[in-house]
Amino acid sequence: MTGDASDDVLVERRGAAGLLTLNRPKALNALDLGMIRRIRAAFDAWSADGGVTRIVLRGTGRAFCAGGDIRRIHDEAKAGGPPAVDAFWREEYALNALIQRSSKPVISLIDGIVMGGGVGLSLHGSHRVAGERYAFAMPEVGIGFFPDVGATYALPRLPGAFGTYLALTGERVGQGDGLAFGLATHAAPAASFDAITEALAAGEPVETVLGRGPAVPPGPVHAERALIDSCFSAESVTAVLARLDAAAAEGSDFAARAAATIRTRSPTSLAVAFAQMRRGGALTFPEAMLTEYRIVTRILQGHDFFEGVRAVLIDKDGAPHWRPDSLEAVTPEMVEAHFAPLPNEPRFG
Repeated sequence: MTGDASDDVLVERRGAAGLLTLNRPKALNALDLGMIRRIRAAFDAWSADGGVTRIVLRGTGRAFCAGGDIRRIHDEAKAGGPPAVDAFWREEYALNALIQRSSKPVISLIDGIVMGGGVGLSLHGSHRVAGERYAFAMPEVGIGFFPDVGATYALPRLPGAFGTYLALTGERVGQGDGLAFGLATHAAPAASFDAITEALAAGEPVETVLGRGPAVPPGPVHAERALIDSCFSAESVTAVLARLDAAAAEGSDFAARAAATIRTRSPTSLAVAFAQMRRGGALTFPEAMLTEYRIVTRILQGHDFFEGVRAVLIDKDGAPHWRPDSLEAVTPEMVEAHFAPLPNEPRFG
């Protein structure tokens, strides 16, 4: 999974800014190990360079970054087991941790899709600028995976139960809701991203540059925040669904849609993601990343990830056969096993 990432990640020192441009538009800038290593090398160099006072991330095409190269990860893990892709997780999660503890501002200019690994690159940085096509999601439970790349730490720290809503539904969030819930810190028209980059390269104060953006009203999800907090604060996924069903029976189309979506997801992934959301608020960032490393290792030893990728990305029949196929069949012991320590664990801070 190494490959030659020199064209897939453009690395440029421009004035006071280190500029990283994800340049794999046909793949929606999906990350492979070579790209992660190139980004890491740039961060390491710029962290030690006193002339670089801010780091800027951008993406070409209609995505900032749609995540990791899941199809390639699937194929390599299926052929060689978890060890075949172990370096990818270790190095991606280490990069997430490096960004989170950066002493220099990390500014992501996001117009279009930001999911999975793209969230890991941007959400833990100091500034996230949402363009008008901004579309955030962590849809991993839909392919038998789980919200990783630091979601264990970040999502429980969002307002109310919004993080649990994102984790269990995988639904997309647009510009207004991204700002309202704190996923984005600023807004700007995508057409101004070049000018923003130049102003940052010229050394202008980051807050001054980004503060010129427009005021954007909250989106439709924010209008449902009371319902989200009421339903997604329940004590289990089954209880969340019961509350959503009750709200749907009282006429909430939003609740009905959320419940229907959750019922299409992997029961195991839902139970693991719910446990993440309940535990993550008490973890440090390195602890959260270690937790995710434990979970991903167990996920790749199971069934649902391979079945989910088959159904969504390979055969594209949209009809995954989950095992177990119901929430009731997912025992507490099965969930707990995903969080158990592993031999030879990495450190993320």
